[in-house]
Amino acid sequence: MKKTLLLSALVLFISAGCVTDRAQTGAIGGAAGGAIIGQAIGHNTGGTLIGAAVGSLLGYMVGNEMDKADKIRLNDVYETSPSNQTTTWRNPDSGNRYQVTPEPAYKDNSGQYCREAQILTTIDGKAEKTTATACRENGRWVIQ
Repeated sequence: MKKTLLLSALVLFISAGCVTDRAQTGAIGGAAGGAIIGQAIGHNTGGTLIGAAVGSLLGYMVGNEMDKADKIRLNDVYETSPSNQTTTWRNPDSGNRYQVTPEPAYKDNSGQYCREAQILTTIDGKAEKTTATACRENGRWVIQ
């Protein structure tokens, strides 16, 4: 049983390297840690499974929260930044860097206000440029 548990934990940690979303990474790490703790406390498969489930949920919540600050900053750029002016920030927790250049707002076919932005994200030294469109919904910008 201990060999199976250790092998499962190893597979989870290795697969975490293939995941790019912080919430998913947190869920995988939480599941592995929860499974180990659950096995140590319960000394059975049920304890291991419960520990993995609880750890996965907690890990997802923590990982998702790390990205929340960047989402708030991005919403602020869509809301207040002048068109064609770049806003730059660095997330102090993750070290990720962002450069966002919004374009002028426009009304889409449904009459909703939308705005495109060029986003340069640098994560672990790797830069990736994307174009994102956000539209106003219930008083905030929502990326489409």
